[in-house]
Amino acid sequence: MRNHILHIICYLFSIICLSACDLIEYHPYDVNIDGPTGLTATNCALIEQQCAGKDTLRFAQISDTQRFYDETQRIVSDINSRGNIDFVIHTGDQTDFGLPKEYMWMRNVLLKLKMPFVCAIGNHDCLGTGEAAYNKVYGDDNFSLNASFLHIVTLNTNAYEYDYSKNVPDFAFMKRDAQSLPDSVTSTIIAMHVAPGMFLFNDNVAEYFDQICHSYPGLQLCLCGHDHHFEVMYPFGEDGTPYFQCEDAKSLSYTIFTVTRNSYSYEVVQL
Repeated sequence: MRNHILHIICYLFSIICLSACDLIEYHPYDVNIDGPTGLTATNCALIEQQCAGKDTLRFAQISDTQRFYDETQRIVSDINSRGNIDFVIHTGDQTDFGLPKEYMWMRNVLLKLKMPFVCAIGNHDCLGTGEAAYNKVYGDDNFSLNASFLHIVTLNTNAYEYDYSKNVPDFAFMKRDAQSLPDSVTSTIIAMHVAPGMFLFNDNVAEYFDQICHSYPGLQLCLCGHDHHFEVMYPFGEDGTPYFQCEDAKSLSYTIFTVTRNSYSYEVVQL
């Protein structure tokens, strides 16, 4: 009788497990993504559509939102309240450990933005199976789009995380991209997580990187994150391209840029 009861219990338990297998997490780094995926292609198309023909563009830069979900929600709400932001660029480190769940949690916060957004991949986002999760949620880690006159390039620059086993930065992508622009593009902005001169960037190729960046038409500025404070940097000298490093979300700060064909201005927002 006792063995019979044990058999029944085991049978019922196996039925429950089979019917609710989605409740079992086999490993925290398994790339099982629930909810929207392929967001980069969707949002790039929206930015291009909504910005077509504009002579002035206004966008917000946020960065390093890892673990700071409540703070990021406050930033998202503030950006939404302005009513004049065309799109948002996130310059990396959505996650702390590259966990798929972290990607989903932060994605769900960012999806509350009323305007389209794109995200660079950060060094923390590359940890574990983070790159695969990023590719699933967003898409390729090197991509570009045309917002009216403005070409926006977003790059993976986290060379140290790959121990030089991958082309980071991907110069082949940059060359192809720079050579395939429509005549309507007159200005360029390049976004990344780590900038030349930072520890994770491969400074052996920094000068060559700068040369290829300047092969783009009208390079106005570059965007980066990583060091969790706001700074305007000139890694190639005062006459070089300015790199705008955004403060982290924990500080409840982000940056707004207003860009025209020949100029730009910026504002650091502190909540």
